[in-house]
Amino acid sequence: MATVTPTRMVLNQMKGRLTTAQRGHKLLKDKRDELMRQFLDVVRRNKELRLKVEAGLTEAFAALSVAGSVMSPEMLEQSLLYPRQSVELGVEFNNVMSVNVPVYDFKTKSAESGDIFPYGLAQTSGELDDAMGAISGVFEDMLELAQVEKTMQLLASEIEKTRRRVNALEYVMIPEYQANIKYITAKLQENENSTKVRLIKVKEMVLEKAHDFKYAD
Repeated sequence: MATVTPTRMVLNQMKGRLTTAQRGHKLLKDKRDELMRQFLDVVRRNKELRLKVEAGLTEAFAALSVAGSVMSPEMLEQSLLYPRQSVELGVEFNNVMSVNVPVYDFKTKSAESGDIFPYGLAQTSGELDDAMGAISGVFEDMLELAQVEKTMQLLASEIEKTRRRVNALEYVMIPEYQANIKYITAKLQENENSTKVRLIKVKEMVLEKAHDFKYAD
């Protein structure tokens, strides 16, 4: 407990600070609980997306492996060398309990579905087409997965900061204010009792002097 001056003004200040700290503690606990709820929702979504992306990539790599077995490495490399489609990635931010989490979006240069194939279809295998289609299909899920994982990271960081603040209030500041209030209240009561005793003594002295009367011990 820090040294405090035991006066009524300081006592009122301490009571005001205690009320503010208790209100802040409740608000921070509510924020922490809501952050945890949203974090767990994001964790569940992350698990779903990761399984989906892993399945899509497994399918794409399997098809690409088969294409590599039926096409020469030179032909495979030449087929993928000059892509027709380009993607523009955009990012915005959504405020979740004072945390700015990213929201990714992308737009392709053209809406033609055939532009995902950067080669002529006559000289390539169907397995390569399957691989390109699978990669194209999983791209949006990969982007959402990146968004969800970044959101998880930001929410986890905010949860930890909020938890530390809650603990600081709960185990340090609030007990300190309560101890100070108890100390000042006891000191003020002690001073008040001492003042009463002195007043009684003064009254006895005045009566003795005025009326030649002496109180029995």
